[in-house]
Amino acid sequence: MSNGYGARGAFRTFGLAWAAGITLAVAAVVMSATQDIPIREPDGVLPSYITFPGVLGLAILIDVLPRLLHRAGQRRAWAPRQLGPVAREVMAERWPASHWWFALIGLGAWYLSYAAFRNVKSMAPLVNPERFDDELADFDRFLFLGHDPAAVLHSWLGESVTAHFLSGVYIVWIALVPVSIAIALVWTRHIQAGAWYVTAVAVDWCLGALIYVLVPTVGPIYSDPGMFSGLPHTYVSDLQETLLTDRLAVLADPSGADRLQTVAAFASLHVGIMVTICLVVELVALPLWVRIVSWAFLFLTILSTVYLGWHFAADVLGGAAMGAFAVWLAGMATGNRVGWRVRLKRESEGSPSSGHPEALVSRSAPLPDHPVAD
Repeated sequence: MSNGYGARGAFRTFGLAWAAGITLAVAAVVMSATQDIPIREPDGVLPSYITFPGVLGLAILIDVLPRLLHRAGQRRAWAPRQLGPVAREVMAERWPASHWWFALIGLGAWYLSYAAFRNVKSMAPLVNPERFDDELADFDRFLFLGHDPAAVLHSWLGESVTAHFLSGVYIVWIALVPVSIAIALVWTRHIQAGAWYVTAVAVDWCLGALIYVLVPTVGPIYSDPGMFSGLPHTYVSDLQETLLTDRLAVLADPSGADRLQTVAAFASLHVGIMVTICLVVELVALPLWVRIVSWAFLFLTILSTVYLGWHFAADVLGGAAMGAFAVWLAGMATGNRVGWRVRLKRESEGSPSSGHPEALVSRSAPLPDHPVAD
């Protein structure tokens, strides 16, 4: 299925995502050189350059295998010699060269943004040792008429079952980002929608890193831990302790520490990326249930980050603004626009994904033997 959409077209599609990644990479190199801190692989047990392609590969398998089994069942083609041609047929329909370019170049842009972001975030407190937690706490009390928002939530929601539930919400978010990227790059057959989302997340990383350097904070759990002493022990409690240990190790020995520190509160990227997700699923008109679940999870994410002490209410506002701006800027850059308003660009017949109007997700269940209906 050749339609002229190759590496050059994919790089154009993800131009802003690559620009964000390169900007972050340059910033990381400059900060590394001036602070004499090595650039490190962002993830621990398995490097992210292994885990993210692994997630991508699993998503491809989930995309192809049900269709292969369905088609083989229709044709009663279960012998190995019969399965081979069926598999090649399904792969040719689902994964022409154009979509391989789209997925791999999109993943490369996102990984560069992510890895560089993690390094810039780690070096932020060394580049700018100031802390603005007191100012944000004062702003929170102004918004809540003299009360701390976390204390208000503890009073309203209690400090037992809610803590465990919201801890679970926080952990689910951690898995959500790589999964959503895999969906946007693998299961989508509307490249404009997938590129819009991946680019917006890259912009979120870039803006977040800039703000972490300009307005360094640690968040309420570290600036006022006594406020959260009444919460039960949860998985998030262990995570917060681990992140503090990492931060102290990096600050004590920046060049010798074998880890990155990830403590930074303003603005909330948890909220920012969830706002990005919510706006994208609205703008690309995904099914109603997807939109409802997305907005509900955004609400729970806001509750969890404030309740558990990760963020001030001010961080939530900053993150929401950042996520919305990222969607707008990514829409401009990926051609999903009419003038200065963002709107999903409908792909013309003959584009890499024509005949596939779904946006970030497409049906993963096996479909009838008609490629255009996949």
